[in-house]
Amino acid sequence: MEGRLLLKNCAVFRADGRVRHGMAVVVEEGIIRRVAPDAEVPVLPGDWEVACRGRLVAPGLVDCHSHMVNGQLLPPNGDFLLRQPRSRLERMRGVANLLTAEDVEILTRFAAARALLDGVSLVVDHLSCPTDVAGGLEAQARAANTLGIRLVTSHSTHSLDGAAVADSQADANADFVRRYREHPRVRGALGFHASYTCEDSLLSRIAGHRQELNASVVFHLAENEDDLSTTYATHGRRVVPRLDALGLLGPHAIAGYPRAVERSEAERLAASGTFIALTPRATRSMDRAAESADGALSSLHLVGLGTGGHGTLQEELAGALVSMLSLARSGRMPDLDDSLAHLFVSGPAELCTRLYGKPSGGVDEGSIADLVVYDAIPAADPETGYSPFLLGQLVAARVAWTIVDGRVCVREGQLLGSDYVDLARDAAAALARVWSRARLGS
Repeated sequence: MEGRLLLKNCAVFRADGRVRHGMAVVVEEGIIRRVAPDAEVPVLPGDWEVACRGRLVAPGLVDCHSHMVNGQLLPPNGDFLLRQPRSRLERMRGVANLLTAEDVEILTRFAAARALLDGVSLVVDHLSCPTDVAGGLEAQARAANTLGIRLVTSHSTHSLDGAAVADSQADANADFVRRYREHPRVRGALGFHASYTCEDSLLSRIAGHRQELNASVVFHLAENEDDLSTTYATHGRRVVPRLDALGLLGPHAIAGYPRAVERSEAERLAASGTFIALTPRATRSMDRAAESADGALSSLHLVGLGTGGHGTLQEELAGALVSMLSLARSGRMPDLDDSLAHLFVSGPAELCTRLYGKPSGGVDEGSIADLVVYDAIPAADPETGYSPFLLGQLVAARVAWTIVDGRVCVREGQLLGSDYVDLARDAAAALARVWSRARLGS
């Protein structure tokens, strides 16, 4: 966009629960250039003025672990959720094997549109498109560019189809990372499914690519008891020590689904700088026991929320609140509100900064211009600026504008550049084709 984007008369969000009313935010070349009292920032010729009328402006949300495509392939209905983990895995593999790059692009466009309408500016995705890894990842990149969302995508490679297939998929994923190292919005990450589905040779190959490319690695971490028992029986170690020994933990790692992690392992993850993506609501529906993430929750360092491709981040925050209340009441989480803000805003902001190398997560001068204008006018104490339960006001409000890298993607609740109903219709047709191939109705 040429010229400046100017958000006038807005309430600026801060993660500490305070707001600044009557502010203006100037965006230029994808960066927040100025945040100042509204009267000090005149509208210049060529500016795109957004009349916020006192509404809340906050950082864009980050979906720290998603399955934008594969989450649509097998929605979490009763039949799927009641299956044992191995049965669910086989079902997911069978349907993923039928995906084409065209299907991936259509489904990614729709998922990106939904995310933008929910105020999400960055999605960390974990794609499974085993018959065309290169084509699937490129299709996601095209879709993200079309909609304007930030996307970090990887492939969920495993060893279940043999070493040769796994190596080929890992290499294709690495080639994608090489091509998208400097893109302003789309970045590649290396990926693997989980410890229990991957042989040492595959994980060592991915670790080698990681070291060569200085890339992030996305994976599922101890996602269930089957993961733990299979890993230990095959490799003589639990999941966290095994991945650590292979060089797959650390500041480059983005680990989702930490459902079977002991407290000592959570401390080890924190010490390594591994980023943990929690899906509390999804965990409660997928597992019989939902307390498995308590170890990670009680030592909040580098933690954020993911959707797993189902539902919204707002729903995941509600699920996190339930788990964290139990910890707070037992004395293991002294500041519940601060912990929730870290989980929803500060932790994901650190992840975005790591991935793109620029300040993020605040409505501050010099930060990347990933912003959301909410249809909410928060009440605040006039002396301190404190607004009780500001986070709750934010997540309950409708998203009016979503701005990514300075580009307006949603304006007054409407997607720009694409018709949402057309995207939904195309996605429904693509799913029908995949399901027909998979004979899901039989």
